[in-house]
Amino acid sequence: MALNTSADAPLPVGQVSRLIGGWIDRLGSVWVEGQITQLSRRPGAGVVFLTLRDPSHDISVGVTCYRKVFDPIADVVAEGARVVVHAKPEWYAPRGQLSLRATEIKPVGIGELLARLEQLKKLLAGEGLFALDRKRPLPFLPQRIGLITGRASAAERDVLENARRRWPAVRFEVRNVAVQGVSAVAQVVQAVKDLDELPDVDVIIVARGGGSVEDLLPFSDEQLVRTVAGCRTPVVSAIGHEPDSPLLDLVADLRASTPTDAAKKVVPDVGEELVRVQHLRDRALRTVQGLMDREERGLAHTLARPVMERPHRMVDEREAEVDALVARSRRTLGHLLDRADSELSHTRARVLALSPAATLERGYAVLQRPDGGVVRSPDEVAPGDELRARVAEGEFAVRVAE
Repeated sequence: MALNTSADAPLPVGQVSRLIGGWIDRLGSVWVEGQITQLSRRPGAGVVFLTLRDPSHDISVGVTCYRKVFDPIADVVAEGARVVVHAKPEWYAPRGQLSLRATEIKPVGIGELLARLEQLKKLLAGEGLFALDRKRPLPFLPQRIGLITGRASAAERDVLENARRRWPAVRFEVRNVAVQGVSAVAQVVQAVKDLDELPDVDVIIVARGGGSVEDLLPFSDEQLVRTVAGCRTPVVSAIGHEPDSPLLDLVADLRASTPTDAAKKVVPDVGEELVRVQHLRDRALRTVQGLMDREERGLAHTLARPVMERPHRMVDEREAEVDALVARSRRTLGHLLDRADSELSHTRARVLALSPAATLERGYAVLQRPDGGVVRSPDEVAPGDELRARVAEGEFAVRVAE
């Protein structure tokens, strides 16, 4: 309900507090879940005071209840326990303080916690936060490693000692945080964000030793899982031991079974790398030596060929072949010419034998009329005709007698 106030007509603090109290009194009872951070049970007092905190956010609220409400669970809950409270909001006007008046308190059992974690796991998996294609590969040799772990813890010692034993020059950016309890989630989330913003941090390790399901609950918190999923830097989860499996293991880019295993997977072993380098050098040397040996054998085989021993031998062989071909060509051409000459002589002899001149040489004559025609029959001439007689040595005129 809006109030009509101004700088000239303000409301007294007491009236404002009473108005707030009136609004809160109209609220009904609610079920609230949280983690007990402070618990006060004074001997003889009829009221128990405790503080209920949201483990995912830095928000707390005070809770009061009668001793008869708290006594049934007094032996099973302590500071750090998760509880569900049925309470009504109350406003303490003199101090302007909000609190909850509890009428029933129930501890959250392991089975219920595990069921909620399973529901959260299915929700985040449905969003693709655990998909394998989101996993980023770790750098071979990180320049600087971000380490989030408890202060002076065995997990911190295992990671640092094993990493430096494997690669003495490795550098760390350590963030010591609470790894269990009410402030663990907020501190781990902030440490992850801080290290992810550092440009020279190539990989982040979140490590702690083993513990109970309740101890490892901060590493299954939804806020932490989403923060790791949004990191640009690869994250390695090294929470607990092999059987432990918080949700951080599923969203991280690599899961290590222990903090020692995380150091081994993130930092290469200098001794192993030197051995690998030596093996590669030996392999490369053998490969090059094998290539050289093969080329030397090929060169020796080539030099051993007769043509390399006597470079002009090929020319000499080709010259002999050319000479043989020239001689053969000449013989062939000579044979052709001789045969042609013989054929020509025979043809000439036959021509001469059949030539009229040869006949004339034997004393015969050829009579021709003035027009050049040859007289072949006496009927072709008449007495007194002028003819030409052709003999071997020339011709002369004749007349046909009566």
